[in-house]
Amino acid sequence: MCGMDGDALYSIGDLARRTGLTVKTIRFYSDRGIVPPADRSPAGHRLYGTADAARLDLVRTLRDLDLDLPTIRRILDREIPLAQVAAAHAEALTVQIRTLRLRRAVLTAVARHGSTPEEMDLMHRLAALSEEERQEMIDDFLDAVFGGLEADHGFVGIRRSMTPRLPDDPETEQVEAWIELAELSRDPDFRDGMRRMARDHAAERAEGENPGVRRDLAAVVRDRAGRAASDGTDPASAEAGRVVADITARYAGLVGRPDDAGLRRSMLDRLEHMNDPRRERYSHLLAVINGWPAPESLAPVLDWSVRALRTRVHSPGPDHET
Repeated sequence: MCGMDGDALYSIGDLARRTGLTVKTIRFYSDRGIVPPADRSPAGHRLYGTADAARLDLVRTLRDLDLDLPTIRRILDREIPLAQVAAAHAEALTVQIRTLRLRRAVLTAVARHGSTPEEMDLMHRLAALSEEERQEMIDDFLDAVFGGLEADHGFVGIRRSMTPRLPDDPETEQVEAWIELAELSRDPDFRDGMRRMARDHAAERAEGENPGVRRDLAAVVRDRAGRAASDGTDPASAEAGRVVADITARYAGLVGRPDDAGLRRSMLDRLEHMNDPRRERYSHLLAVINGWPAPESLAPVLDWSVRALRTRVHSPGPDHET
């Protein structure tokens, strides 16, 4: 039998034999408007065309991929021409592959870390978040860290640089990094520490007579103590004392404060917070997720500077050992 446009028409039984689906299944999809009949016979029986057979093949593929009926209906409502059916199949497979990669990453992380069932459930939920949901979670974390500080203290760029962007087709290590970073961002103690660092940075930028001069304690320490740390200089030695004096004098000049015990205590407090290993871990995970080069580790120079400064924090003035 042929339709008005010359296309061959099939009874529901013929269509079942062509597609390998049961008559009951085809009737189910037909009743729900997913694959409506192209015509009716004089006796009122449903008739289907070649395009309907192709739609049924697509529906079966999508169901095999565990897509729910509402999702399938939205895909089919695009009225994809037959020439684009292959593209629709590939799109569906891409979604499924991404889901499988996420699941594999979760299971790999569980196997590697020996997670409890509760932790596995959390990791699975974190991995399965949509892009919008992931962004909402990170925005909540960054709001807790930088909220109210961005406009006056130039944190917009810093905030942007701390935002993870999980690719649409991530590698397993990127998914694992995302899961760990998401868990880290939910840690209240880590949030409080990062917020304190942001406030200190804002205060640092506001100090001094020349607001255009960069006043970054981490940069000063890296520039002035990096060699001593890499050379293994004893933090309690006279040589270390000269490095500490150089650091405190340089920083005091930048922020417009006297180089005294108060400045040293403030510097030590800030350096100890900067040296939180979770901060560096966040930076490392961020680089993995975003596909950036691994960041330089400041831990060795921060460790050294904290130890060297701690031995001199109660000194009444700068050390100038010779």
